[in-house]
Amino acid sequence: METGRQLIRMRGIVKRFYIGQPNELEILHGIDLDVREGEFVSIVGASGSGKSTLMNLIGALDRPTRGSYWLDGTVIEDADDQELSGIRNRKIGFVFQNFNLISRTNAQRNVELPMMYAGIGARERAERAKALLEMVGMGDRMTHQPNELSGGQKQRVAIARAMANDPAIILADEPTGALDSKTGRLVMDLFHRLNREQGKTIVLITHNSELAQETSRVLTMRDGMLEHTAEGGADDVTG
Repeated sequence: METGRQLIRMRGIVKRFYIGQPNELEILHGIDLDVREGEFVSIVGASGSGKSTLMNLIGALDRPTRGSYWLDGTVIEDADDQELSGIRNRKIGFVFQNFNLISRTNAQRNVELPMMYAGIGARERAERAKALLEMVGMGDRMTHQPNELSGGQKQRVAIARAMANDPAIILADEPTGALDSKTGRLVMDLFHRLNREQGKTIVLITHNSELAQETSRVLTMRDGMLEHTAEGGADDVTG
């Protein structure tokens, strides 16, 4: 489904912590990464491989120590904190392992939240949130709070929230990690639908090589380097 428009371009990305201190630690050692519109890409690696650090950089949650990152045409390292916040809200939809929903706030309000930060009016927010919850099969749970939902239901609400501002990219960090295999299957099927039917660009961060093989391209992280790229088996998956 890729269109050729480049959404992510990373060149020579290095990330260090404790810079200038005796215990300075380099986590990423010069990452080059390209992702085009409509791709479903996975980044797979063991704990400690650097994939979470890379995810934080892709998601503009952190800045590289060295290197260049263009996100949908924006030079990330040149953006100030306020600009980065706006970029995250408009261009990236996040889906995390632990859902990150606001407690004591119902499903609809959780989905509306990114739109509120984007300055979208109350009526449009409500209409779009309801449509998104319907799309992920949560139309009958709009007024339920997170503690009234199962893990799979929470993750579907989180996916609807990730879609709230029609982002360029959905960044999913271990999205099935807290779910049983059957529920995880439903969540992965939903990602495949979003990619196939809406052309959404998805970057999946996972330690699960079986899930990674479902995507169109698999990138392997090892010791702070992107080791190789392999073709996945996304065309074999139906959902």
